[in-house]
Amino acid sequence: MSARRPERPPGEHEVRGLAFRDDPEAAEDDGVTNVVGTRTGQHANQAPERRLRWPKLVVTPLVLAAALGATYLWISNADLDSIAHNALAGDTVQLRFWQSVKLTAYSTFWVLIIAIPVGIALTRRQLRKATPFVTALANIGQATPAIGLLALLVIWLGIGPRTAIIGMVAYAVLPVLSNTMAGLRSIDPTLVESARGIGMSAVGVLAKVELPLAVPLILAGVRTALVLNVGTSTLATFGGGGGLGDLITTGIQTQRMPVLVLGSILTVLLALAVDWIASVAEQLMRPRGLEVGV
Repeated sequence: MSARRPERPPGEHEVRGLAFRDDPEAAEDDGVTNVVGTRTGQHANQAPERRLRWPKLVVTPLVLAAALGATYLWISNADLDSIAHNALAGDTVQLRFWQSVKLTAYSTFWVLIIAIPVGIALTRRQLRKATPFVTALANIGQATPAIGLLALLVIWLGIGPRTAIIGMVAYAVLPVLSNTMAGLRSIDPTLVESARGIGMSAVGVLAKVELPLAVPLILAGVRTALVLNVGTSTLATFGGGGGLGDLITTGIQTQRMPVLVLGSILTVLLALAVDWIASVAEQLMRPRGLEVGV
């Protein structure tokens, strides 16, 4: 006869000889592990360290604002001939700037819509065999020179913002896809098994255990994709997508340095601003429990 197991108090479960509690208030240092989004022992009584400090919120925006103001003063007082003046006439600069912002936003949106679900699917047991094929396909998108990829898409789809966005998505999907897969694969399998052992469904394990633990790596991939998209948005001009690339190519073709420099500076400032916004979002969206002990 097998020995009778001792009865567990309410809220406590036993999986493979290990005890787990799903009540955060009951988590104390008594040898019992708590796995469902709660912290144990003395960590439960410690407030997570706030990692988003005021210098990070203030310094970069002030530097970018100062650089933008200095650029405005310089171009306003620059001695422009008629060709350069026509290239910057009216609201041309604002129009090209917002075109770059929209190209970056739309392409990043589609990267998230495609890469994260595919990354999740490829870590499931049923689709793991497709991982080499999908990863190789994503590698082709990034390994191909962006201007060459855009030229092929123009031949296939014609010119316009849609073609430019498709090319930007193909170029930036790999970082988010690979980081999503790496983040999910790096999770300790015992945590997943423990969550299943207490009765959580597959969707529940994914939503409440796997994705929160993979968030830091996923956000790092999104940040990389954003910066990549700002850079490749300057090439959208060759596919009729507009953007700050129009100013840069106009400056090169007409040999007007103020136009070329203005387009380049605004592209750099936009990339730095996007990277700062992504870094702040990365800190805000990181699960608070992962900050303990970091």
